Amino acid sequence: METLMNALESISSVVWGPAMLALLLGTGLFLTLGLRGMPIRRIGYGFKQMLLGRKATEEGEITPFQALSTSLSATIGTGNIGGVATAIALGGPGAVFWMWITALVGMATKYAEALLAVKYREVDEEGRYVGGPMYYIKNGLGARWHWLGILFAFFAMIAAFGIGNTVQANAVADVVETNLAVPPWVTGVVLAILVFLVIIGGIRRIAQLTEKVVPLMAVIYMLGALAVILWNLPEVPAALANIVTGAFTGTAATGGFAGAAVWAALRFGVARGVFSNEAGLGSAPIAHAAAKTNSPVRQGTVGMMGTFIDTIVVCTMTALVIILTGAWETGESGAALTSMAFNQGIPGGNWVVTFGMIFFAFTTIVAWSYYGERCAEFLFGVRVIMPYRYLWVVLLVLGAVANLELIWLIADVLNALMAIPNLIALLALSGTVFAVTREHFAQEGADEN
Repeated sequence: METLMNALESISSVVWGPAMLALLLGTGLFLTLGLRGMPIRRIGYGFKQMLLGRKATEEGEITPFQALSTSLSATIGTGNIGGVATAIALGGPGAVFWMWITALVGMATKYAEALLAVKYREVDEEGRYVGGPMYYIKNGLGARWHWLGILFAFFAMIAAFGIGNTVQANAVADVVETNLAVPPWVTGVVLAILVFLVIIGGIRRIAQLTEKVVPLMAVIYMLGALAVILWNLPEVPAALANIVTGAFTGTAATGGFAGAAVWAALRFGVARGVFSNEAGLGSAPIAHAAAKTNSPVRQGTVGMMGTFIDTIVVCTMTALVIILTGAWETGESGAALTSMAFNQGIPGGNWVVTFGMIFFAFTTIVAWSYYGERCAEFLFGVRVIMPYRYLWVVLLVLGAVANLELIWLIADVLNALMAIPNLIALLALSGTVFAVTREHFAQEGADEN
């Protein structure tokens, strides 16, 4: 087992090394330049489409807003609560700056993913709209690239059981046991039953849940963070300056913080940024493909708002709480660091983090069940859907009680492996993305005139 763990750690360090980070950032930057900064310039347009997307009557399974909520439910959670804290604990405040950069170029990546998902989606044997990287590889790049779509679907199907299932169940069980003294197996069983009641209804029931729970929990979490920020408002400019200077000069050791060089800030900022918003992994477009829309561009702009909300808004608020309270200097890390910071900032702040973790993890589980299910369907057909759902809920119980160090490593490697086919497809289909975008906004301009 130790040999296997060491081998996986070595593979993980390679697949998430400088080459992968450069590919993720490079793809986002290339798409941003090719789109002439459209995702950043049209954030207001994206918000408008997001709000208009609450009601839609066009062909599809769920509204554009529900598609966004589903994709956000898979990203807002451990990445925002624990991922930001880990980035700061390992890379210093400067890591937050690189999370911002990752998000800004990641908006173009997420835009392209959602656009292509709608443009190349299909209707399956049971009349459901299905799509994602495996479909835009198959239908956009042609038959000779079909193997690349199969690779993505295989890696994503297996990775879902890690990042979207056992890891999340374990995090919930740990939080509940620590704060409420509930045995992990009880949490696992209850979680499995609740998840099954949702996913048995497919994407429509998942979307109905996420469009209510995700905005509500995000608002509660952000209000808690805002209270801490406002209480420490005079120190906010210094905290922001610390983030920017730390990105280029590193951060000296202080208190329990061991210090971090510029490379550490860059590495952990980019890695945690990608983990938080999943831009480039190829998971979110699976949800966006089910949207009720006939416009790939409009859904693309809705999709890019997920990255903006997740990282620029929620992660920044978490980071400011950690920095303003001084908790980052204690040597603590992960969700425990965020919980400590909130508790120092406001009375009972740790409960904001605790219940945030529980609800965010729950919605992550149901969203990733859909991602994995669609990948399994691509590989084996519709007959695999129900067996996959049953396996999904069984593994939640096991995940709640198991030691997941090995699962973490496997999921980490597979996340990188699923990103590679997706990024190749985004670069290969970038010309289509640029052309469809130009045509859309030219037509909108003509209609306005």
